[in-house]
Amino acid sequence: MTGKIIIISAPSGTGKSTIISALLDKGEIDMQFSISATNRPPRGEEQHGINYYFLSDEEFKSSIEDDAFVEFEEVYPGRFYGTLKSEISRITGEGHNVILDIDVKGGVNVKRMYGKQAISIFIQPPSLESLRARLTGRGTDAPEAIEQRLAKAEYELSFASDFDCVVVNDNLDHAIAEVDARIKNFVG
Repeated sequence: MTGKIIIISAPSGTGKSTIISALLDKGEIDMQFSISATNRPPRGEEQHGINYYFLSDEEFKSSIEDDAFVEFEEVYPGRFYGTLKSEISRITGEGHNVILDIDVKGGVNVKRMYGKQAISIFIQPPSLESLRARLTGRGTDAPEAIEQRLAKAEYELSFASDFDCVVVNDNLDHAIAEVDARIKNFVG
């Protein structure tokens, strides 16, 4: 049996990673995280094939040319991250569902590529002001960085209608329950 693809996308600070972690911790849905590829060097104890697939600049560019990615992004100048088609095939081919925590444009592209084999879920903040409060409350970003994230979030919110469903995270427990129900319904 072939697994299915679960795409979770959201603006930064919306709770996407927290929701995914909660679902993986519950362990009720057979799903595995896709290991991303990057051309940055390993940090600390990171290992190839466990934390990331670490590719050289040449390997990453060659993989782009060979159409080996379902999505990739140049996150910083010269620094790429992406999801390899082979990683999706490996996990789904073993009969497991694969969960992708990817940016909004990547989520739209993966859904377009895999169609009915994938569900795309957009996590939305209740409002930009509540998102501002969350980002400020984290205490990890300078005010300028928060403004940049909010501007990007406003742009990303325009893609919500391209997703199969939108879950508003105004209550974390409710958002986790709704995403859980949507995924369980999809994977059957």
